[in-house]
Amino acid sequence: MGKSNITKWMDENEAKFTDLAKQIWANPELGYNETFASTLQIKTLEEAGFEVTSGIGDVPTAFVAQHGKGKPVIGILGEFDALPGLSQDITPNYNPIVPNGPGHGCGHNLLGTAGVNAVIALKERMEAEMLPGTIRYYGCPAEELLSGKTFMARAGVFDDLDCALTWHPGTVNTTANFRMQALTGIEFYFSGRTSHAGAAPHLGRSALDAVELMNVGANYLREHVLDGTRIHYQITNGGMAPNVVPDKASVYYFLRGADRKQVEELEERLIKVAQGAAMMTETSVRWEIKSGCYETLPNETLNELMYMQEEATGLFTFTQEEEKFAEELLQTVEPSVLAGAKNQLMSADASKMLDTAFYHNMNHFGLSIGGSSDVGDVSWIVPMGQIMTTCAPLGVQFHTWQATASFGSSIGLKGMHYAAKIMALSAYELLLDQDGILEKAKAEFKASTKGAVYKSGIPSDVKPPVLNSDAVPVSAI
Repeated sequence: MGKSNITKWMDENEAKFTDLAKQIWANPELGYNETFASTLQIKTLEEAGFEVTSGIGDVPTAFVAQHGKGKPVIGILGEFDALPGLSQDITPNYNPIVPNGPGHGCGHNLLGTAGVNAVIALKERMEAEMLPGTIRYYGCPAEELLSGKTFMARAGVFDDLDCALTWHPGTVNTTANFRMQALTGIEFYFSGRTSHAGAAPHLGRSALDAVELMNVGANYLREHVLDGTRIHYQITNGGMAPNVVPDKASVYYFLRGADRKQVEELEERLIKVAQGAAMMTETSVRWEIKSGCYETLPNETLNELMYMQEEATGLFTFTQEEEKFAEELLQTVEPSVLAGAKNQLMSADASKMLDTAFYHNMNHFGLSIGGSSDVGDVSWIVPMGQIMTTCAPLGVQFHTWQATASFGSSIGLKGMHYAAKIMALSAYELLLDQDGILEKAKAEFKASTKGAVYKSGIPSDVKPPVLNSDAVPVSAI
């Protein structure tokens, strides 16, 4: 009866959380600036009786909401940041609401709302059955900058959890049995000497030359790294005017690898490249680590638990209008991109635009994919279960205007409510824990980590960039 009561309550209160997700979608905010979304979620949770602690890890928009006491302690993760340049109305044709404005092209308006929904529904059932235990919702900022949870983890707020559950909007319902890559974000700042570029160029020492030479060295480095390693960069300062030898220039690198060790070794090699460029140009260089997340560590026990909730959640379907919207939206996607997206799927029926089946393909467990996310940090601290649900048509790519349109539509909202139910029901089973699932999950976690202790990839002296949140975001999924 407990599970049916949870889903019944969630069905009866669905409109409230639909409105919450719509409000966040309509007010997109970039990482570390999510004041509207964070405040709205906090208000909703406090009204539901949760105790909220904000400003976690020196990030004003990061918070933890808690209910209950004692063991087990179960966390549900949420996000709410948007992406730059992805403003889009809920139409199947390109139509920005605000030209060049931000938009929820990764569906974090849905991601965080589902977590809020899940913990509030769970609290209602805990009180009705007088269940012991503690549930927490983690309001996590700046996932697109791959560092919000890392700063929170560095503050120790995940350390006493027994496990964590999370999800991400997707184009198929599936357990996240794959691994996302570890990543370091590091910016290099070169300093030289200005001079008139026409009259006295010999007196100048160009910081931009150093940046360009570093990039050449990094591109040659690509040949001598492990397969699957990725090196991306963006020149963040190229000087002020072409007739002035620039004394300041900078470049921002993202380094990805299968695990944290690979990324840290690549970081050491790239620093040598930067130092060589500085030597060649008679400039100086310093660097700052902006993000340092771990690869995700899937937990088969918890993913299996989340998969097993399929029967209790009930089926959800899409209407003819939603099917038509999906069809029209996919007509705006290049055929080669559409085919490539479907070929990359590890599970799903590629013939369906909106697939409602729930997949649990263990043949790909632990397979490393090209994206990264700061949920990886949490997965190295406690056992973590994760799913994805159908919130967009199969073939829509994240970080596109088509994704923003989908995640603001009823298609995205249906996938959100499905994910909320799966997380709430899974957490309910973990509170009861009649089958010893937590101990199995912890044993698997111990075997997977091989005794390694989490250490933040961001140095202790680096502060969250709460006043400088305009870095170009690259998300995980």
